[in-house]
Amino acid sequence: MKKITLTDKHQELLFQIPLFRDLPLNIKHSLLDKLDISLYEINKKDIIATQGTLCKKLYVLLEGKLRVDIIDGLGNEVMIEYIIAARAFATPHLFSTDGVLPATFTAIEDGILFTASKESMFKLISQEPKILHNFLCITGNCNVCTVTRLKTLSRKTVRERFVVYLLEHRKKNTTTVNIIHNQATLAEYLNVTRPALSKEINKMIKERIIEMEGKTVRILDEALLEKYV
Repeated sequence: MKKITLTDKHQELLFQIPLFRDLPLNIKHSLLDKLDISLYEINKKDIIATQGTLCKKLYVLLEGKLRVDIIDGLGNEVMIEYIIAARAFATPHLFSTDGVLPATFTAIEDGILFTASKESMFKLISQEPKILHNFLCITGNCNVCTVTRLKTLSRKTVRERFVVYLLEHRKKNTTTVNIIHNQATLAEYLNVTRPALSKEINKMIKERIIEMEGKTVRILDEALLEKYV
């Protein structure tokens, strides 16, 4: 990773993330002076942070995309999610009891990484109630995401995992689901093989449980689908 200088463009991206969004101008103007910051150019395949190490910084991906993986108790690598800029990540672990990162974050394309020291971030949120409020909201949302992820991985069969994914990602009050992954990354996300997932999807289509065109799935038999969960 190569250290670079913060530009106006980087600042604009920083103020787009939920943690720093919609702040009063006076707070925006003083924010960067209060934080001990660094900015880096990151390259594809760079490991940004490693599972099991201490979280000593606020991490914000301003440009690019990261892959998040964990090593489970059996030594298996499990893909958790992709992080797409602009977004902060690992935020709840900055002030957790043990402060240990639960996953490894790897760049899958070139990008820009912003960091701020834990100490300066603590001082900032202590002084600015609006940022403290945003931080607590992000932490709560991350807990919801974790529960959603565990709902999927706790299922035993390929069909059950795919069904949970569909029900979690469908549009509200509709039978339509827009899948955000291609089939290869979806298989990784569900922690199953691609052939097994493809086979199960084809079975569900033949059984008239779902229809699928590209990345759009239409649920045909919602009652049957919900029996699997």
